[in-house]
Amino acid sequence: MTDKNNQELWRWTESNWANPDINFKKAKYITAGIDVGSVSSQAVVMADGEMLAYGNMRTGSDSPNSARNALNFALKELGADESIINYCIGTGYGRVNVPMADRTLTEIACHARGANYIYGSEVRTVLDVGGQDIKAIKCDEKGKVSNFLMNDKCAAGTGRGMEVFSDLVGVSINEVGDRSLDVEKEPEPVSSTCVVYAKTEATGLLRAGWSTEQVLAAYCRAMAGRIFELIEKIGIEKGFAVTGGMAKNRGVMERLMPMVKLDFMKTKWDTQLAGAAGAALFGNALCKKGKGRKK
Repeated sequence: MTDKNNQELWRWTESNWANPDINFKKAKYITAGIDVGSVSSQAVVMADGEMLAYGNMRTGSDSPNSARNALNFALKELGADESIINYCIGTGYGRVNVPMADRTLTEIACHARGANYIYGSEVRTVLDVGGQDIKAIKCDEKGKVSNFLMNDKCAAGTGRGMEVFSDLVGVSINEVGDRSLDVEKEPEPVSSTCVVYAKTEATGLLRAGWSTEQVLAAYCRAMAGRIFELIEKIGIEKGFAVTGGMAKNRGVMERLMPMVKLDFMKTKWDTQLAGAAGAALFGNALCKKGKGRKK
């Protein structure tokens, strides 16, 4: 579904950035992490372990092209090309299709390490709500994984599920969270976060006279509940961080936090960058061990 201006409502805003305070030509090691997810792809470029540039964009139908496009999107802001990179690690759903990667790592390891970087060493529990699955990760003060759980392979409660719902009700994905909070009374959650059944139920509620905001609230509340069921199983410690696009959805996060009974950790970085940032950091560590590309 699209609006009158042919806007793709389900698309998160794409972005790229370069650090104006770092001269990459003086860096010893330039490393890249590329996280190709089922919904979005991120590339993070680091200079000696510090964020140098990033690109965050929609994953296309071709994973190798998505990886290259995300990296070029990041490098564009630097006015550089791939030749500056000493090591590249691919991660995420499409990690085996990152053509420029020197090696691949699981998103579990990369999100834990990346959360440690973007949120700080106090992180102990990481929630990553990806496009197709949900991961709850326990880690130590260095971002090393100690335990994790994943949901079943279902779009329920995931980023893709929210995109489908956004398109259904005709509200931009960037506005879903805020609009879901614009209700006088919190409605009961929809009975299922299954994309198929939730769509049917939502359509019925709209026909019954519910406002769009009420339906969004009911769905966001149901998603928060589904996410909580998973993280409750692994045990939630103080130092709870959320990565991925869902962290930007206030409607889900502000309903999840009271369930978790912990403060929501804040970061200045885009939460979708965690996996790619972790991958770039692992690349930097390998360069220090002499594994970097010979130039």
